[in-house]
Amino acid sequence: MRFTLLKSFVIATSLLVTSVPASAQGLAGSYLAGRAAASSYDYEAASIYYTRLLVANPSDPFLLESLVLANLSLGNMDKAIPIARRLDAIDDVSSQLANMALIADLSARGRFDEVMTRIQAEEGIGPLVDGLILAWAALGDGDMNATVAGFDAVAQEPGLAGFALYHKALAMASVGDFAGAEDIYSSEGALGMQLTRRGAMAQIEILSQLDRNDDGLEILDALFGKDLDPQLRQVRADLADGKRLPFTHVRSASEGIAEVFYSLADALRGEADPDYALLYTRTAEFLRPDHVDALLLSAELLEDLEQYELATQAYRSVPADHISFHAAELGRAEALRHSGRIDAAIEVLEQLARTHGDLPIVHNTLGDVFRQQQDYARAAEAYDKALSMMTDPSDGKWFTLYARGITNERLGDWPAAEADFRAALELNPDQPQVLNYLGYSLVEKRIKLDEALGMIERAVEARPDSGYIVDSLGWVLYRLGRFDEAVDPMERAAALMPVDPIVNDHLGDVYWKVGRKTEARFQWHRALSFIDEDSAPEADPDRIRQKLDVGLDAVLEAEGNDPVQVANDG
Repeated sequence: MRFTLLKSFVIATSLLVTSVPASAQGLAGSYLAGRAAASSYDYEAASIYYTRLLVANPSDPFLLESLVLANLSLGNMDKAIPIARRLDAIDDVSSQLANMALIADLSARGRFDEVMTRIQAEEGIGPLVDGLILAWAALGDGDMNATVAGFDAVAQEPGLAGFALYHKALAMASVGDFAGAEDIYSSEGALGMQLTRRGAMAQIEILSQLDRNDDGLEILDALFGKDLDPQLRQVRADLADGKRLPFTHVRSASEGIAEVFYSLADALRGEADPDYALLYTRTAEFLRPDHVDALLLSAELLEDLEQYELATQAYRSVPADHISFHAAELGRAEALRHSGRIDAAIEVLEQLARTHGDLPIVHNTLGDVFRQQQDYARAAEAYDKALSMMTDPSDGKWFTLYARGITNERLGDWPAAEADFRAALELNPDQPQVLNYLGYSLVEKRIKLDEALGMIERAVEARPDSGYIVDSLGWVLYRLGRFDEAVDPMERAAALMPVDPIVNDHLGDVYWKVGRKTEARFQWHRALSFIDEDSAPEADPDRIRQKLDVGLDAVLEAEGNDPVQVANDG
C-alpha cells in the first residue's frame, strides 16, 4: 500500500510547468543541446546552455525552471534560489521546483511563518511533503501543539502513518521529550520505523538518553549483527561502557525539514526515477550540510544516473575525519571503476586499506576489483586478509570464500578453489551461485558428475530464471551423455540469454549430439557473431570455426575428448 502511494505521489508532484519553450532565431542549437544534456542528466552542460538562452529570453518559464532543475540537481542551491524567485514572480505560473527551492531557503533562514504561509496558499511541493514541513515549521515557530497536530493529521492519511510517526518522534526528541518519542517507537502504529538505519539509530540514541543502554544494545545487535562498521562499532562500545549517547538526528526545525527531504528520497529510491529522488537529497544537503547520509545517497543516485564524475565529487566531499569516510571512499572507488578509471579506483582502495585496514569490506572490495582485472594473485592476497578478519559466519563470509574460490580456480589451484567453494556451502548450503559454480567446474573437469548434477539441479530450483544456471544443467546432462534430456534446459538457457556466445555454443553441441546438425551449425554461427573482447575465455572462436568446418565429433576426437564420463569416481 505504501509503495503504491509513493508512486501516486510521484505522479501527483510532477515538476513540469505548462509553458512553451522559447525559440529565438539563432538559439535553436543551444536549446536542442540543452534539452539533450538534460535528458542525459548532464546537469552542468544543461545549465550552461540554458543560461545562454536565458540572456535572450529572461522571463521564459521553461528556461527558468530548467535552470532551477539543473542547479538543484548539481547541489547549487545558491544559484537555484534567485532563479526560483524570478520564476515565482511570473503571473499564472506555478512551479513545484521553484517552491522547493524557496521553501528550503526560507527554512534555512528560520522564516518558518513564511514557510507556513506559502504552503497554506497552495504554493508548496506536494501533499505529503507539505504536511510534514508544516508540522516542523510550527515547531520552528514555537508552537508544539500545532506540531503534534500536524503530524497526527498526516498520520490519518492512508499509508502515511509511518512517515508521520517517525517525524513526530524526532520532533519530540529534538525538544527533549525522549519518553514521548520512545512511546511512539513502541506503539503499534509505528511498526517499521526501525527498518531504516537512521530510524534504528534514532531510537538507540533516544533509549540512551533515557538511561536504557541495554535496550539500545539489544536493538543494535538484533538489527546489525556483529559485522559492524566504524560508526556502529563506536556506538556499541559507548553503549556497553554506559555512556549516554547525544541525540544527533534532529536538533532544530530546519534540520527536521531536512530530514523530511532525506527520508522521502530514501523511500522514493527504487520507486521513482533517480533524478527525482536526487532533488530531495540535494535539498536535504542544503538545509543540513553535515547530513552525510543525504550526501552519500546523492552520490549513489548520481551513480544510478551514470553521472560518475558528479558522484565522485559527492563522495569526496565527506570529510576524512568523519566516521562514515570509509563508506564514501568505497563509493568513490566504485564510481571511478564504473567511469573506467580503474587505476584511480585501486589507488583509493589501497589508501583506504592503509587507513581502515581493520575493515574486511575494504579488502573484499579490493579483491573484487583485482579479480575483475584478472589480477588473480593480488585478488587472492586481498581475500586472504579479509577472511583473516571475519570471525562470524553472518559477516557474509560465504561470499568472500566463494570469491576466493573463483580466484584460486583461475590461478589453476583447483584443490584450494574446491575447498573454498565447499566451505562457502557449509555456511550457506543452498546458495545457488556457489552450487552452480562448483557444479559447473566439476562438470568441466569431468569429475564427480553425479554430485555436480545434484548441485546444479538445486541451483536451478532456486533460480529457475537464471540463464547461466539453467545452461549449467543442460551442460552437465550433455557431459553425462544424456543428450536428449539436455535439449530442454539448453533451449531454455538460450531463451533466457539469447545473445550469450557460450550458451549458444553449448546449444549447438547438444543439437549436434541429437542429430539436429543444421540447427547445431546455426547456433555455432550465432555464437560466433556474439563473441567480442568482453567475452569469457570459454567462448573460443577458433574452436567454433573448427566445429563448423569438420563437425563436433571430429573436433572431440582430435582433442581426445568425449562428453560421456564413464568412470565417475573422481
